[in-house]
Amino acid sequence: MQAISIEGGVTAAQGFLASGMYCGIRKNKSKPDLALIYSKVPCAAAAVYTQNLVKGAPIQVTRRNLADGIAQAVICNSGNANTCNADGEQKAQMMCEAAAKALHLEPEDVVVASTGVIGQVLPIEPILEATPKLAESLTEDGSADAAKAIMTTDTVVKEAAAEVTINGKTVRMGGIAKGSGMIHPNMATMLCFLTTDANIAPAVLDSALRIAVKDSFNMVSIDGDTSTNDMTAILANGLAENDPIEEGTEAFDLFTETLRAITIRLARMVAKDGEGATKLLVCKVTGAASDADARTVAKSVICSSLLKAAMFGADANWGRVLCAIGYSGAPVDIHRVDVGFASRAGSIEVCVNGAGIPFDEEVAKKVLSEDEIDILVTLHDGNASASAFGCDLTYDYVKINGDYRT
Repeated sequence: MQAISIEGGVTAAQGFLASGMYCGIRKNKSKPDLALIYSKVPCAAAAVYTQNLVKGAPIQVTRRNLADGIAQAVICNSGNANTCNADGEQKAQMMCEAAAKALHLEPEDVVVASTGVIGQVLPIEPILEATPKLAESLTEDGSADAAKAIMTTDTVVKEAAAEVTINGKTVRMGGIAKGSGMIHPNMATMLCFLTTDANIAPAVLDSALRIAVKDSFNMVSIDGDTSTNDMTAILANGLAENDPIEEGTEAFDLFTETLRAITIRLARMVAKDGEGATKLLVCKVTGAASDADARTVAKSVICSSLLKAAMFGADANWGRVLCAIGYSGAPVDIHRVDVGFASRAGSIEVCVNGAGIPFDEEVAKKVLSEDEIDILVTLHDGNASASAFGCDLTYDYVKINGDYRT
């Protein structure tokens, strides 16, 4: 049975509560800046992190806390990344201790995260003062509050949830994410917190998460910059009471596909909400010799600044697609490549066998003027496929990042 989408985000699964509030990290008091997610019972837990050698202090603390595969809460602040600070780990640990005290847990059972400006000292006092009130405000419908509290330059709340029947039991999972700029493969390229009431061991959960992230968050690029604080963490509390999910089983495949679907939905939201963006771009590669080749080509196309600029202008400059394929590093026979564009307004083929073909520029402009555009690449080298998610490059991206720190 396939999964179906449901409401609820990170609190859709049984036993999960969430909250968000303004504590004083941000200068703008109208934006919440502290989020909390809590499970009524201990959870199996797993996470993946940025591949940037410069890592935020919260990542170092979370890695230690998740060494035993167990967690029960997540605390996250926005407005300050707590990165490249001499006292960073100490303050990340203090955040864990504050959450643990308010929730009657052990500090090592808390996932901690931060997002915002790099290299500025994190003011810990507002967080410590607000955490008890944050814990008191936890609710079963608090997903949107938590999602708002982790946003930085995001313009929309990002949450998704689904339910699926596994071994005769209804299993729910959901998540929230933030990400708008400083986003590039690999790893999560943003913050994402996922929850599920499935009964699944930490090692199996870790395998499922890595499979899902490979096709979702690892296929997103906004601007070519991999953040220092990227993290995707998942908690599974077992309250669905399904038989334990084991790798190599139909139950594992079903669980993983549901998780993959949720993370792809969130990845699309992140890409569409790229800083200054007006369009979601999805490069769909088919006919590749291998999955690795398909991913490499799709990512190369979606990362091309020239292509992103052309999509902003609704210019069907297909040569930029072919150019990006050519320098991707994948062993592609460029003389067999077909390229097309598609959207709600229709579709148009612009290149066959590596060469341009006549097409109606007015029709192409209509197709490319929509807010979601598919870039269709057929390699004719095999049967593998992949999709990558990105956005157009606009004047507003420079405006946002010209004075981001100040």
